[in-house]
Amino acid sequence: MELAKKKKSSLIELLGFLILNVLTLCMATKHTTTIDWIVKETSYTRLCSTKKILTVNGLFPGPPIYMLKGERLHIYVRNEGKYNITIHWHGVKQLRNPWSDGPNYVTQCPIKPGASFTYEIVLSNEEGTLWWHAHSDWSRATVHGPLIVLPQLGKTYPFPKPCKEVPIVLASWFKGDVMEIIETALENGGEPNKSDALTINGQPGDLYNCSKQGTFRMVVDYGKTYLLRIINSIMNEAMFFMVAKHSLTVVGADGAYIKPIKTSYIMIIPGQTMDVIITADQSPSHYYMTARAYFGVVYDNTTTTAIVQYSGSYTPPSTPSFPNLPNYTDTDAVTTFTRRLKALSAKEYPIHVPRHVDTKMYITVSVNTRPCVKHSCDGPNGSMLSASLNNMSFVEPKIDVLQAYYNRIKQVYKPNFPNEPPYYFNFTAENLPDTLLTPERGTKVKILEYNSSVEIVFQVTNVQNATENHPMHLHGYNFYVVGYGFGNYNKETDPNKFNLVDPPEVNTIGVPTNGWAAIRFRADNPGYGSCIVIWIDIPAGA
Repeated sequence: MELAKKKKSSLIELLGFLILNVLTLCMATKHTTTIDWIVKETSYTRLCSTKKILTVNGLFPGPPIYMLKGERLHIYVRNEGKYNITIHWHGVKQLRNPWSDGPNYVTQCPIKPGASFTYEIVLSNEEGTLWWHAHSDWSRATVHGPLIVLPQLGKTYPFPKPCKEVPIVLASWFKGDVMEIIETALENGGEPNKSDALTINGQPGDLYNCSKQGTFRMVVDYGKTYLLRIINSIMNEAMFFMVAKHSLTVVGADGAYIKPIKTSYIMIIPGQTMDVIITADQSPSHYYMTARAYFGVVYDNTTTTAIVQYSGSYTPPSTPSFPNLPNYTDTDAVTTFTRRLKALSAKEYPIHVPRHVDTKMYITVSVNTRPCVKHSCDGPNGSMLSASLNNMSFVEPKIDVLQAYYNRIKQVYKPNFPNEPPYYFNFTAENLPDTLLTPERGTKVKILEYNSSVEIVFQVTNVQNATENHPMHLHGYNFYVVGYGFGNYNKETDPNKFNLVDPPEVNTIGVPTNGWAAIRFRADNPGYGSCIVIWIDIPAGA
């Protein structure tokens, strides 16, 4: 009897050992898909002329990536172009994987012409529409594309499944060489040229010369619903977006779900993404899908169009119906829409807004100037334009910051980026004095304690009378937009109005014109990630 028990016990142990080994083998041999990308110049014809643009695999916009929530993916990138390049996976947190985040000279040295690099995309809780783009100079004008994160197998959306999903990529088109445009602006210290057209899925649309034949058409069936995955990859402009005579329901932003918003238009800032449901419930016909800019210091005031075309037999109109877009300067339309964004905050999609704050930062966003030899540059009074955060213009190092941090290489950066501006004044006043114009230049970072809670208030200033809606993007994290307003932030009274219940969880925000925005997040992604990247129309360190 005792012998039988021992044999039985031995068999159980052996079976357990075999199962453990099988599981270990499965985990060790789990396959991670690799996609091959070639960055190369490709000829494209737009606005009556042909030119070569930098592309991935010859496509503009670039190839879409589809992944399931929590997956990993390797992308092998070979650079056959003429310029250095890196790729950023905009909105992917890259938990404990900062080396593949993409900002040149911050997390990696750029991929030189003729060289290659393999990125690893590591998803965590992202779900919805994200995007990827070049993160070196202005190559992202043409090197970008969708990154769609679908629910895990067996899961579905927190809204009825649409009939079809359609990526809608908004972009800029320049007749000139985009790299030459930014190089000229950097050399001469002035504004870079504004774009010559805006595009939807690579096409300017009917309102531009030589463009009608290529206009993007979205064919729909009456009564069906469609999920538009909208990406604003435009270089500088925040955009109003509408479809004539159709209601839109916004259900997601920046790879997170929100409480559904029924609206006639959306306002989407550069770098931002939105998931929008549209139902084909109008009389079968052709309807314009349109987008145009919300004003800035310099902006493209043209309008790009696509066509929503109903299937079936009917007489098409001579001209599709056109929507009544908000005016370029309609700040009320911007504010009304933005205030409606709230996190879904459901059981399966919880949010964790920090109530206690360990580190507070107050960061001014300005467009300054610095002196130019013989006052010969293109900025105001012969100066050079120079963007700044807390009066600090970033200087690109020769070694990437992440490598310097982990290898303890000295004199690459300084860990003393300030928590507040060097001096206070009426940041949003008109005609500020020239003594506020010149920023300090350097490579400075902010180092945060692991798992600490952080609050940042971004304050736009009217230095140079250059206030506008400034997009801000945080690498390595999503964050909660707990408050925003116009004028100067008041640290005594404004926090009383913060939304700590269901603030939207995003990775990109537009700081209001002559205003401020407050965000909170937890610094729980070790390594690089706590670096604030400013997206404005004047290159930092110009």
